[in-house]
Amino acid sequence: MLTAAGGLPLFLFLDPTGLGLPYDVLVRLLTEKRRQVWPPTEVLLNFSLEAVRRIGGHVRSPHGTERSMHRLDRAVNGDWWRDLLKSGVTDKAVEQVVAQFTADLSRDTNMYIVSVPVSHRPHQKPLYHLVFGTRSQHGLWAFGDSVARATQAWWDTLEAQEEPDALFNLAQMIRPTLDKVEAEAITVIAENLVAILSDTPMFKAVDETLRVFGDYYGKVREPAVRRAVKRLHATGGTACTGVGGKPRDLMICQP
Repeated sequence: MLTAAGGLPLFLFLDPTGLGLPYDVLVRLLTEKRRQVWPPTEVLLNFSLEAVRRIGGHVRSPHGTERSMHRLDRAVNGDWWRDLLKSGVTDKAVEQVVAQFTADLSRDTNMYIVSVPVSHRPHQKPLYHLVFGTRSQHGLWAFGDSVARATQAWWDTLEAQEEPDALFNLAQMIRPTLDKVEAEAITVIAENLVAILSDTPMFKAVDETLRVFGDYYGKVREPAVRRAVKRLHATGGTACTGVGGKPRDLMICQP
């Protein structure tokens, strides 16, 4: 596959059941022949939380097997995860495993690595994380925007599946609309812009993707940034008006 993609952009989508590729194989795929910024290489993989929870239970169990735990060792590059789960397979501990895995993958591949949790329904534990890797800030921006739009599409599908003659629509009661989330996010994003401007007199929005969106990365679409810039301009926080061009290309500068 890598030979066929020689000299071409590559989007590597890995959606295994269970744990998927061993860590060292994954790193080799994303480095060696694909280590350069151009042509671009990006990866999207399914990191199974169910597998982590299931195998993590072996750490404390008197019936735990080393063979099963070694499978997770190979997937995350070592047995470090066992210390995180030795006190119990809690939601916090599982998230710590994901955080350490993505941090290590970012370091070893020299890529930006971000992850978003996915569950079947709202308020349920996530089944897996979608882990995305890119060497471009533009890639980060596009992924975050795409995740937010896909979430909206998923909510809409959930809503359509509810009984049409139900007295109350379950989906409407259990989820906030994306518009409502974005309305709440604008204030936070504007504050993030101010914080970035305290470090530099001018920057392009896309060059500071994760700092711009902050905790709302992957939760709101890119137009929320334009609205935040306009609000900040109205209060004298930036000379950028937020008008014209794409939100990612806005040059945000001090007033």
